[in-house]
Amino acid sequence: MRLRRDNRAPEYLAQDERVVLNPESFRGKWHELFGNNNPIHVEFGCGKGGFITELARRNPHINYIAAERAETVVYKACKKANSSEETPSNLRFLYFDVSNCKEIFETGEVERLYLNFSDPWPKTRHANRRLTYRGFLEKYADILKKEGEIHFKTDNKGLFGFSIEEFSASGWLMKNVTLDLHNSGMEDNIMTEYEKKFSELGFTINRLEAVNPRQ
Repeated sequence: MRLRRDNRAPEYLAQDERVVLNPESFRGKWHELFGNNNPIHVEFGCGKGGFITELARRNPHINYIAAERAETVVYKACKKANSSEETPSNLRFLYFDVSNCKEIFETGEVERLYLNFSDPWPKTRHANRRLTYRGFLEKYADILKKEGEIHFKTDNKGLFGFSIEEFSASGWLMKNVTLDLHNSGMEDNIMTEYEKKFSELGFTINRLEAVNPRQ
């Protein structure tokens, strides 16, 4: 279901210093924006923002960027981050289409990407819209550092199988692959709001890490 536009979003985002309204102008300059040379980790599709906000709190030595396509989604994620007792200073929010990521980030500028519970686009004719489609993977390989990683989670087994095939066909090395994350023994997993909800309903979570094949 499409999220209804919130008319309060534009004014709120314009006043929030963590929101970057002109991200293209920082291509190759994200370290300058953060004021340090710490690694940059990006989440494409941050949803309500709970996952990346908690990551930023736990890891002040890493710069985090939360990206969404819809202005209203970013608005809600920002409000959630601002409602916490400790709003992390190492977090920025953007809204843009992921297909344009090479216009936002320079080659090798990002150390890690997070793809959490992306839209599975179940119809075959929409396969090229899935964020793990090989066309997207080619763009990610460019903006990631050599040996940079994608951390991918989904509850959709069809999307997970498709993604494994796409990563493999595109030359990515996969590791820490699991079909049941919460019983895998992995420590320090941070659950998204979606993950918590569907785990409680009995859904298992699939997860993998993929290493950039770019030489």
